[in-house]
Amino acid sequence: MLAIDWMRGVTVVELIPALAAIIGGFVLLVWSADRFVEGAAATAGHAGMPSLLIGMVIVGFGTSAPEMVVSAMAALDGNPDLALGNALGSNIVNTGLVLGVTALVAPIAVHSKIIRRELPLLFAIGLATGALFWDGALSRMESALLLAGFFGLIGWSVVAALRGHGDPLEDETMQELKAHAMTLGRAVFWLLAGLVLLVISSRVLVWGAVSVAEALGVSDLVIGLTIVALGTSLPELAASVMAARKGEHDIAIGNLVGSNMFNLLAVVGIAGAITPMPALAPAVLTRDWPVMMGLMAVLFLMAYGFRGRPGRIKRLEGALLVLAFAAYNLWLVASVVGG
Repeated sequence: MLAIDWMRGVTVVELIPALAAIIGGFVLLVWSADRFVEGAAATAGHAGMPSLLIGMVIVGFGTSAPEMVVSAMAALDGNPDLALGNALGSNIVNTGLVLGVTALVAPIAVHSKIIRRELPLLFAIGLATGALFWDGALSRMESALLLAGFFGLIGWSVVAALRGHGDPLEDETMQELKAHAMTLGRAVFWLLAGLVLLVISSRVLVWGAVSVAEALGVSDLVIGLTIVALGTSLPELAASVMAARKGEHDIAIGNLVGSNMFNLLAVVGIAGAITPMPALAPAVLTRDWPVMMGLMAVLFLMAYGFRGRPGRIKRLEGALLVLAFAAYNLWLVASVVGG
């Protein structure tokens, strides 16, 4: 088989092991993330944790577990750009593709007051992250600030959950917990097994992604923004679409808002704490971060709700989000081919 010039003399056959690792890593990652979240939620339920707190903290943390583990593995392997691309790309996938597809499946109405409070907080976190990126680097100290913000967010979520009795998100979470009820022993087993499989699948996925990036001459940042971000966001896509089809609109959007906040604070913070980033790619500030912020601004305008009306994301708006996501990826492809 002839080598393709832009593949730096690497044949497609030689890429098969790396491509197989990516596909296999994705499949195992999605399955293990689902098991981990269900096990963690059920374990917390047996421990007497309120359902709203489980929905806001345990499930929110669990849906970001793939991004956290993948980025930690990438940073440990000396590929922090892959980790950063995964975090920013996952937020773009969540807001553009996942939310857009979910709204196409079933228009979303946001009733939860807690989610309405989280939307401006998410936007503020995005601005704060951009401020840290502004000098073209991310130090270990700045990463520590992001992690401090993450723990602060957890504390705020606990307080909001304890004070938010009667919020629509509470009822929807309780229904989901009943639908996936399991014994304590089984819950602990899937909590631990899911975590172990997350680490294994993430290691396999990172190896495959880095191998493909090196073979194709594509930067780790772009691979993180595309292939890895899409794969680690698959759990959010499945969870949000299923929730929307069941009429659990607040869970559908709450998962995405929580995941986006955790990605910026925990995923970027963990990666930067492990391996500081002394020279960020210029495209982070000129392309990727602005696109992410633009999508989050649109999310805020659609979902917040004004003049006492609940926020709504209709099918037309969902289609526009998907088109925006597609346009961004075409921009990425053009930047790779052209440069």
